[in-house]
Amino acid sequence: MKLLWVSHLIPYPPKGGVLQRTYNMIREVSKYHEITLVAFNQASFLSASLPDQEDPLEFAKRELLKSIESIHVLTIPEDAIPGGRYSTALKALVSGRAYNMEWLRSAEARKVILNLISEKSFDAVHLDTVSLCVYSDLFEGLPVVLNHHNFESAMLKSRSKTERNLIKGFYYRFEAARLLKSEIQHCRASHLNITCSDEDADAMAAVIGGGKFTSVPNGVDVSYFYPNPSIAVKEKSIVIVGGLSWYPNREAVEYFIREIWPLIKMRIPDMSVDIIGRGPTQEMLKVAENDESFRVHGFVDDVRDYLWRAQFYLCPIRTGGGTKLKILDALASGCCIIADPFACKGIKVKGGVDVVYAEKPERYVEAMLEILDHPEREARLRESGPELIQTRYSYTSIGKNYAEALEELVMQSGLRDRSA
Repeated sequence: MKLLWVSHLIPYPPKGGVLQRTYNMIREVSKYHEITLVAFNQASFLSASLPDQEDPLEFAKRELLKSIESIHVLTIPEDAIPGGRYSTALKALVSGRAYNMEWLRSAEARKVILNLISEKSFDAVHLDTVSLCVYSDLFEGLPVVLNHHNFESAMLKSRSKTERNLIKGFYYRFEAARLLKSEIQHCRASHLNITCSDEDADAMAAVIGGGKFTSVPNGVDVSYFYPNPSIAVKEKSIVIVGGLSWYPNREAVEYFIREIWPLIKMRIPDMSVDIIGRGPTQEMLKVAENDESFRVHGFVDDVRDYLWRAQFYLCPIRTGGGTKLKILDALASGCCIIADPFACKGIKVKGGVDVVYAEKPERYVEAMLEILDHPEREARLRESGPELIQTRYSYTSIGKNYAEALEELVMQSGLRDRSA
C-alpha cells in the first residue's frame, strides 16, 4: 500500500515529543507500507537538534530514507517573509482564521503535493497535525487520517487560564475559539482521527460531536531506552527532562524552582538536580549560577546517562495535552519516577506501583524521604516501569497495529479501486 505522509516538521532526530512519535511511527509503518514523506523544515529547530552536523537537513534526509520511499522538503512560509511569525499572526487575524491554520499555508506545498498525487497512486494520506488540513481539498477520493499530538484548541484554552499577561491570555482564548471551529470542520471530514490516548480520543469526540476517533498510543523505542544496572545511581540526585521552549515543560521547571526546590533544600540539603532540555530561561540559568547543586544543561544528544544515574526522576508538569513521552522513556529506562498525576494522563500506570504521584510541592519531598528510608520501594518502582513498557508501549507493536488499521481503512472506505 502507498501512503502519503505529510508532516509539519522533519521527523529527525527522534529526541523527545513529536519528533520521537513521528519518527518511530514512520519507521515501523514503513515495514508494511511504502511511505512518501512531505515535510516542512523548521530549520532552526533542526540545526539545534543536530549541532554537530555540517548540513543537518541532508543528514536527517539520509537517515529517514533508510525507511521511506522518498522525502520532499518544504520551506515554512513565515520563515521567508519580513516579520515572520508576527506577520502570519496578523494575516490570520485579518482573514478570520486561527494562526494554526495559517502558518503552513503555502503555494509551494500545494504544487508539490499535487504533483505527487498525479505521479503516484496513493492509497491513503496521513496528516500529522490539524494545521496541515489547509491542503485537505487536494485529497479528494483518498482516505485521510488526521493525527492529533494534542487537542490543540483545548490546550490553548487551558493556557489562557494560567497566563499572567492579560493581552496574551485574551489572544489565547481568541485563538482557541477560532481553532476549535477548524478542528470541528476537519475532524468531521477526515475518515479517521487518531490521538495519543483513549482519554484524548474521548475528550475530542465529545467536543467535536462527529467524526471517527481512535487512539494510537505514544510508545518507546525499547532498543534505545532500557534499564542499565551497570551504571551506578548517584544518591540524592534528581533529573527533570523536557524541551524548555515548550510552555508546559517551561512552566513545570518554573514551578519546581519556585515551590518545590526550596522545600527540598530545607529538608534534603545535599540533594542535587539536573535540568535537561533545549531553551532554558534566564531565570533557570540564574538559579544555576547561584546554586552549584542546581545544574542546567540545555539540549543533550543522549539523555540516557542522566536517566540511569539519577536517583529520582521528577515530572511536575501540570498543563499541556497528549501523553508525555518523557514519562514513557523514564519508565522504560527503569527510573524511580515522582510525578504530578497530570503528567501521567493517558498512560496506564498505577500510582505507588509504576510511579509515585505528587499533587502538591510538599508531596515531592515526602515521597523522596520515604524512598530514601525504604530502598526496597525504589527497587520495585525501577522494576515495574520496564515491564509495563514491554507489555503496552513498544513502538514495534504500535506501528504494526497502525499499519493494519490503515489497510483496513482503505478497504472499508471504498475510495480506491483495489483492482487497479
